[in-house]
Amino acid sequence: MVNLLSQTMTFAQCAMCRATVGSNLSEGRGVIGTGINDGILLMLVFTYLSVPTLMYIWFKTARKEMRLKMGQQ
Repeated sequence: MVNLLSQTMTFAQCAMCRATVGSNLSEGRGVIGTGINDGILLMLVFTYLSVPTLMYIWFKTARKEMRLKMGQQ
């Protein structure tokens, strides 16, 4: 939790991504680097949104099943 709250600058790209961005920046084409970083952020957002969504669906289903079991007894 502490890691999520601390905002530090990191360079966490794979070697292939870093080489592609580095070569494109040296040639004056910075658009590809921005696209790669946007793609990384997009994957991060979908991961952090899908986990709570699945947990919510699981919770609602479990609660519904619990109500059905309580009604049958």
